[in-house]
Amino acid sequence: MSLTIEAVQEAAEALRGVEQRTPVQYSRALSEIAGAEVWLKCENLQTGGSFKIRGSYTRMSRLSAEQQRAGVLAASAGNHAQGVALAARMLGISATIYMPEGAALPKLAATRGYGAQVRIHGRTVDEALREARAEAERTGQVVIHPFDHEDIVLGQATLALELAEQVPTARTVLVPTGGGGLLAGVAAATHATLGPHVQVVGVQAEGAAAYPASLAAGHPIPLNTMHTMADGIAIGRPGQVPLQIVREHVQLVDTVSEEDLSRALLVLTERAKLVVEPSGAAGVAELMRRPGRWDGPVVAILSGGNVDPLVLLKVLRHGMSAAGRYLQFKVRVPDTPGNLAALLARLADLDANVLEIAHARTAVELAVDEVDIAVQCETKGPEHCSEVLSALEQAGYCVLPA
Repeated sequence: MSLTIEAVQEAAEALRGVEQRTPVQYSRALSEIAGAEVWLKCENLQTGGSFKIRGSYTRMSRLSAEQQRAGVLAASAGNHAQGVALAARMLGISATIYMPEGAALPKLAATRGYGAQVRIHGRTVDEALREARAEAERTGQVVIHPFDHEDIVLGQATLALELAEQVPTARTVLVPTGGGGLLAGVAAATHATLGPHVQVVGVQAEGAAAYPASLAAGHPIPLNTMHTMADGIAIGRPGQVPLQIVREHVQLVDTVSEEDLSRALLVLTERAKLVVEPSGAAGVAELMRRPGRWDGPVVAILSGGNVDPLVLLKVLRHGMSAAGRYLQFKVRVPDTPGNLAALLARLADLDANVLEIAHARTAVELAVDEVDIAVQCETKGPEHCSEVLSALEQAGYCVLPA
C-alpha cells in the first residue's frame, strides 16, 4: 500500500464535520516522570469515544451505492463497533456487528444505541470476525475490518495531520497497538509531515503482543492465547496491510505489563484528570516504564476512553497497589480483648487508613490462644508502607505477609 499525504488530506477533508479535532494536553507530571516534554493526544474525547470513527467512516463512505444499500458487517470488542455503528447512522447504512463474549457493557450499550444490531459470538475479536466473514459469504455484505484495509489505515492517518499542527516539534510518538491500523497510519503520515527523524513507537500489552514476532517473520504470526485487561488492543493476528507499512516506518514495537497499564491509568486519572480505557493508556505506560528513554517532545496517543466504570474501579485499585498505595499484611497477636483496638489505634497514629480487617483463628500454625489479624490499608506510597511495617515491628508486633 502506498499512503500519500495527498490521500490523507483528502480523507481528512471528507471527515470534516464527522470527527472532532481532538485536543493535545501538556502533562507536567508525566514530563517529570519521563524526563522529557510530554503531550497527550486526547482521542478518548473523540466522537464515539475513540479514534475508530476516522477509519470506519472513511471506509464506509467509499462503498458503492449498492454495497451501502446491502448493509455492512463488522466484528469488534467495542471501539470499532461504535465507530462502525456511528458511521452507519451518519451514512444511512444498516450495520450488524459481532462482539465477543465479555465485551464491556457500556460498549455494547453504545453500539446498540447508535442503531446497530449486535450479535455476541466467540471469546475473542478474531472468533467474532470469523463469524462475520461467514455471514458475509452467505449474504454478500461487506465486512468492515477493524484494521486490515487501506481505507481504514488512511482514515486513522488523519490523526497525524492534526498532531503535526498541534506539536510540530514532536520527536517521539507513542501509539497503542492492536491490529496496527492506527500505528501504520500515524507512522506513515507523521513521517510525511514532520519528517523521518520522528520516532513512531507501537506499544502492545505483554499478554497480546503479536507484532514483535510478526515483524521478525515478515508476515502475520497469530497468537495462540491472549490475556490482558486492554481489550481494545487484544488482537491475536496483525493485519497484512498495516504490517507492511509498520515494517517500513516503525523501528520498534514495545510491550507493557498489566501493572504498567494500571499505573498509567492511575496517573491519567489523578494528574491529567482524563478518563481513559486500559488500551488507550498503553503509550503512557511505556513512558512511565522506561523514563529517560525517549527524545522529547513526546506525544502519547490516548486512543480511547470507552471503559466500564466497574473495570475502571478495579484497574485503579490495581494501579494504587502497584504504586505502593495499598498495604496488606497480617499481625499475629494473643486472642484477648483489646488487641484489635490497640492495633487500630497504632495504625491511626501512623496515618494509615484501614480499609478491611479479617480474623483467622483456625490456621494450623496458630497456637490455641493466638489470632491472625489480616489488614488492608491505604497509604501514601512505598516509603509510607515501609514506615508502617517498621513501626509495627518496633512496637513488638509479629508482622507477617498477607
